Amino acid sequence: MLKKVVAEGRGGRVVIMDSITKVNREDDGSIAVSASHGGASSGEFALDLAPLKMAVFNDAGVGKEEAGIAALAMLQARGVGGATVSHTSARIGDAQDTWDEGVVSHANAIARELGVVPGARLSEALRRLVGA
Repeated sequence: MLKKVVAEGRGGRVVIMDSITKVNREDDGSIAVSASHGGASSGEFALDLAPLKMAVFNDAGVGKEEAGIAALAMLQARGVGGATVSHTSARIGDAQDTWDEGVVSHANAIARELGVVPGARLSEALRRLVGA
């Protein structure tokens, strides 16, 4: 499973990973870009495994009762930025494709304040954010 740093600067670092379950204490303060769905279970992993600046997921088509983006509200409630990329822009489970091709589809208020807004190319927005 892929996990690697793809951008780093004065504003932090971006780590991509095929699954949010790969987050660990080494990722404290990082922006974790996972190719996992943005459901509640992914939100729990993002919040419990390391204090992140932001977590990004795949919206998985959003789903019934917005289950595919449930993590965004969970992250917002804990002061963490959260966003998803559109399932039509990046493959679920493929972090490299998420980084290379992902287009932001949803973002919580914290992510929006940081410049990660729907319609933006994910990699461009995050490179600007960290100053890479």
